[in-house]
Amino acid sequence: MNTEKYGALLLRVSLGVLFLVHGGLKLFVFGPAGTAGYFASLGLPAALAYADIAVELVGGLALIAGFYTRIAALVLVPVLLGAIVTVHGGNGFFFNAPGGGWEYPAFWAVALLVQALIGDGAYALRSSRLPASV
Repeated sequence: MNTEKYGALLLRVSLGVLFLVHGGLKLFVFGPAGTAGYFASLGLPAALAYADIAVELVGGLALIAGFYTRIAALVLVPVLLGAIVTVHGGNGFFFNAPGGGWEYPAFWAVALLVQALIGDGAYALRSSRLPASV
């Protein structure tokens, strides 16, 4: 039995659900305007908030469905690196620090890189296989 493909599936769906939850929080709880205001308070362009919400929701759905998993995972990495640089990096390592440290988003970014390396896993809708020579 090829258990690796089920491990990749579990990782893929878990990552996708986390992105749906975070994108949904920004969309339904804080609202797009509230999220844009927060981004602006960080010195970021307010319009970036709308792109962030869209990338998190679409990327989360792509991961869950297994739709070009490798590409979706790589597209989502900069979202987390941006969160580290703009929000969490100055708060220390541990995520239980006031304002949240960078431990959790860094681990999440690494998990996305692992997903990109191992691929789609079982039950993927559309594979993003690398060429055989890679």
